[in-house]
Amino acid sequence: MIYESSSFVKGVVLGGAFCMLVTLLGHIKVGHGTKAHHHEHHHIQAPNKEDVLNLSEGERVELSKSIRIYCIILVKPKDLGHWAAVRETWSKHCDKVEFYSSENVKVFDSVVLNTNDMWVMMRKAYKITYERYKDEFSWFFLAYPTTFAIIENLKYFLLKKDPSQPFYIGHTVKSGDLEYVDGEGGIVLSTESLRRLSRVFEDTDKCPEQGGMIWKLAEDKQLAICLKYTGVFAENAEDSEGKDVFNTKSVGALIKEAMSTHPQQVVDGCCSDMAITFSGLAPNHMHVMMYGVYRLRPYGHTYNDALVFLPPAGSDND
Repeated sequence: MIYESSSFVKGVVLGGAFCMLVTLLGHIKVGHGTKAHHHEHHHIQAPNKEDVLNLSEGERVELSKSIRIYCIILVKPKDLGHWAAVRETWSKHCDKVEFYSSENVKVFDSVVLNTNDMWVMMRKAYKITYERYKDEFSWFFLAYPTTFAIIENLKYFLLKKDPSQPFYIGHTVKSGDLEYVDGEGGIVLSTESLRRLSRVFEDTDKCPEQGGMIWKLAEDKQLAICLKYTGVFAENAEDSEGKDVFNTKSVGALIKEAMSTHPQQVVDGCCSDMAITFSGLAPNHMHVMMYGVYRLRPYGHTYNDALVFLPPAGSDND
């Protein structure tokens, strides 16, 4: 009898483990069976300076006005300090920014989602964004409250990219067969990608609201799976020299790594001159970044950038 009970328990354990493995493989290998979804570019680069200089003055002005970015910041009450810092610093440079909160917080205005689940929050935020702003903005940037973003550099990166094409951009990471954009560095979707995502949200078999696994996937991985069903694939963003522009670490952490790996070229080994995001920042570090990026200037030195991205009308932009 004891032997039979032991065998039964072993069978249950092995059967459960097998089911978990099958479920995991079924989710991660989404889209590999269909040849129609051909992925043409895993790495995309910012335009080089010559590309911009070759544009006419009229083309530059038109491009500067046409790239409009809507920023989505996912927040929870525990993030109040970061929330305040993002609100007071870099988010002013978005053409429009809205904070999507897990619950109502009286201190700040937000779009209340009434859920604490990060995937459900992300899903609801994207759905609301599409319904309200699909015809108003061409690019949609989602970030966590520990992220610092330089929106002008993002606009420059997107300069010659067509938002009617399915772009899903950021710092890519590979997990098994799944390549996804790490949410810590920020996620950029074009209008077309957001349109496809909103459609697949309606198919709960392909893109379940709660996830279809025994254990939960992180929200950024779940997003990649849903987008993969629509033929949209993660793309790593780089500058014209091949350096990453979406960073999942802070400047300080990247400099420390560079001092260890490239002690003779710390700055070059650290970061791109056209970096778009840094992550893992404390609220006071965001204010320091704001000072360094937007306020500190050597007297008498002029910047001859070929393009100017003006702040939104009526903004108290730095």
